[in-house]
Amino acid sequence: MKPPIFPICAAYAPLVAQITDGDGLIKLYPFGEAPQGVGLPYVVYQTVGGSPFNTLTCPPDKDLTYIQFDVYADTVGEAQSVARLVRTAVEGAAHVTALNGDFIDPETNNRRYSFDVAWISNSAI
Repeated sequence: MKPPIFPICAAYAPLVAQITDGDGLIKLYPFGEAPQGVGLPYVVYQTVGGSPFNTLTCPPDKDLTYIQFDVYADTVGEAQSVARLVRTAVEGAAHVTALNGDFIDPETNNRRYSFDVAWISNSAI
């Protein structure tokens, strides 16, 4: 099972208040699924690695999945602020493993802040 990213983030009201559009949709998307021209800020996540959570006593029933979150915004400060909210939302279920820093998207000139988490969840296969 993939980590329950959307339900956990959608349950954190301060984050939802920052990334909800005018139609009430939460702008939190799996990689490659953000609509063209979506309003800022928004969050994209993707799996960047993982492995079975092995133990000595039995076959693994859990997976360790590494998830990268990318927050896109008008300013670096706004990207960092929303990233802080995402981090707060997921830290009860995952552990931050990397702070990838600030970037400027060369095509859109949007600001982006990126970080990774390690998430243990029920085995996907």
